[in-house]
Amino acid sequence: MDQKTEAKVDHLIAELWRKNLPSLRDRLDMLDRAAAEAASGKLTEATRAEAQSIAHKLAGNLGMFGYPKGSEVASKMEHALKTPTSETLLTLTELAKQLRQTLPGL
Repeated sequence: MDQKTEAKVDHLIAELWRKNLPSLRDRLDMLDRAAAEAASGKLTEATRAEAQSIAHKLAGNLGMFGYPKGSEVASKMEHALKTPTSETLLTLTELAKQLRQTLPGL
């Protein structure tokens, strides 16, 4: 790919990132809520399933936007939510915090 095409692709990816920031913030907020519910022992099945779906989507999408560490953390969250145990659910608060730290400005 030549430099001009590469610059266009980078611009389009950056624009897509900016466009999706409100949705991303909502998804991160939902993961925070699920982590808080899990920590208090009140995680509902509906919230768990929604959080797992969000973590799955983020695990796939964040790498595309240049956030491989965020993708890795989201994948860990997805796994914890997919096969929840009392121990794995307690990791969600820390994972949610780590996920936000991998995404500057959020």
